[in-house]
Amino acid sequence: MKDRIFRDILPNVSKPARYTGSEVNIICKDWDECRTKIAFAFPDVYEVGMSHVGSKILYGLINEKSDHLLERVYAPWPDMEKEMRSHEIPLFTLESFKAVNEFDVVGFTLQYELAITNVLNMLDMSDIPLWSKDRNEQYPLIIAGGPVVFNPEPYADFFDVFVVGDGEEVLLEFLDCCWENRHLKRQEQLLKLALLEGVYVPSLYSVHYNEDGTFNKMIPLYESVPDTIKKRVVADLDNAYFPVKPVLPYMNIIHDRAVLEVMRGCQRGCRFCHAGVVYRPVRERSIKTLKKQASEQLASTGYDEIGLTSLSTLDYSGVDSLVKDLVKEYREQGTGVSLPSLRVDAFSIELANEVQKVRKTTLTLAPEAGTQRMRDMINKNVSEEQLLTAVKAAFQSGWLSIKLYFMDGLPGETEEDLEGILELLKKIRTLGDENARKKVEIRASIASFVPKAHTPFQWQAQNTMEELEEKRRILSRNKMKRIKMSFHDSRTSYLEGVFSRGDRRLSASIYLAWQKGSKFDGWSEYFNFSRWMEAFRESEIKTEFYTSRLRSYDEVLPWDFIDTGVSKAYLQDEDEKAAAGITTGDCRWDGCTGCGICPAFAIDLDIKEEFRG
Repeated sequence: MKDRIFRDILPNVSKPARYTGSEVNIICKDWDECRTKIAFAFPDVYEVGMSHVGSKILYGLINEKSDHLLERVYAPWPDMEKEMRSHEIPLFTLESFKAVNEFDVVGFTLQYELAITNVLNMLDMSDIPLWSKDRNEQYPLIIAGGPVVFNPEPYADFFDVFVVGDGEEVLLEFLDCCWENRHLKRQEQLLKLALLEGVYVPSLYSVHYNEDGTFNKMIPLYESVPDTIKKRVVADLDNAYFPVKPVLPYMNIIHDRAVLEVMRGCQRGCRFCHAGVVYRPVRERSIKTLKKQASEQLASTGYDEIGLTSLSTLDYSGVDSLVKDLVKEYREQGTGVSLPSLRVDAFSIELANEVQKVRKTTLTLAPEAGTQRMRDMINKNVSEEQLLTAVKAAFQSGWLSIKLYFMDGLPGETEEDLEGILELLKKIRTLGDENARKKVEIRASIASFVPKAHTPFQWQAQNTMEELEEKRRILSRNKMKRIKMSFHDSRTSYLEGVFSRGDRRLSASIYLAWQKGSKFDGWSEYFNFSRWMEAFRESEIKTEFYTSRLRSYDEVLPWDFIDTGVSKAYLQDEDEKAAAGITTGDCRWDGCTGCGICPAFAIDLDIKEEFRG
């Protein structure tokens, strides 16, 4: 099959390097000598999937530390799909060019709700039935992990298994269990897998709804099947596996650099943030470990940039020392250090200046809201004074480009709050005029708030598309010189809202949308909203039931059976504090806030000893 692909297909598609494999540091194991074979499927294009840190971790872990085999497959771009279908070539992995349906397990990572149509398309291109009920022993187990599966119900009918929590903590156990029970019938094998903590098998439960359409209960069909699914957590991140020989692509990818995951989790408690809840508790890597990983990655890849990644990198307790040490060690060879968006209250201009010693980058800040009232409501714990002080210092130090992230559609938002965004941008521009050596570039990216499961705002109503469009008209009615504003598509935000708090009844709509041609819904050039609305109408789904309906605290939610370790009582308390404009402190420095995560997993908040006090 490989010869046919290279001879007949790749000359006819854009970016053929997406499909050639054979990259530097690729791991090709002996198929016949390995135990469980898993195709790790990223439901987006190669350059997006290759930038995903979690994928790199699982690739190295399974292939380096076990007798199992993991190979990669990505969603083919439409030109490649057309060629593959016309030549009757099934979806294949990049290591062995074997068809995906030859593997024992196909594991999807769900990073974004609207990637589900790509999942269905990849299964169809693999000649694998899309519905779990239609698959028997001749087909691979279809599993999924990632942040989206903390509410797996909208996708439950397509997957055999969901893995909830840190993948590197559970995947080896999962593959071992598959191998040990490989001779069992599919149903018996699923019952064995369901005994693993963090593993959810949807077909082993019956789901019931109330007459008004709200969720009633989920009942296990077997005594051995657990009532709740507790997420898996890597307790000691410092000693956890991390790849130092990542696969090096032959083309540019989204994040084309060496990566250090300095910490996992976030203690800030922003009330809109899904990741801030599901990735708790905070765990850190030591500077010693990170510097060793940096050295080994640079040696094995030749990258000239090191990215420090986490949900809130400047909250890493050793960030100052780490950045200064890395810049000092690698500056002479032209290797830079990059940071993600910075929190204003943790902002260190000295640290930012360290980063720009090698090359200047855009300074990225995330105030999220334009007024203090809204920042207090979402628990951002950032003042306008702090933001303006940081921006002024940045301009005085030579920064000429600043990007700011905001949200519209937040609960309780008024026109005054929207005007606050514009006033804040004007103040920042004025500071640039007064303190920068040249004209500065200011960019504001404005996303729509989407209520997410397991957050304090999981009960809140989402703005309608009409409301969001009106708010965007308010924000864009007056052009402001040297300030560029961009908006996320309100239609994709609306769909994201449907699925983020959806249930199993949405599966028919997903299937219909795919049948009508939906795929790459995260890409504006392929997104077609009308297809989705047709699919909802034909499957008799009222989307506003999932989006603009305010939920009561006593309503049973479809995702309540997933145990993140954070109590529902805590989330309710946070939602009530938001309405009252009361903030909650940082639990690592201001004391325990009572979310429940640390006792649930018997983990202490992780602050390395060298930075305590």
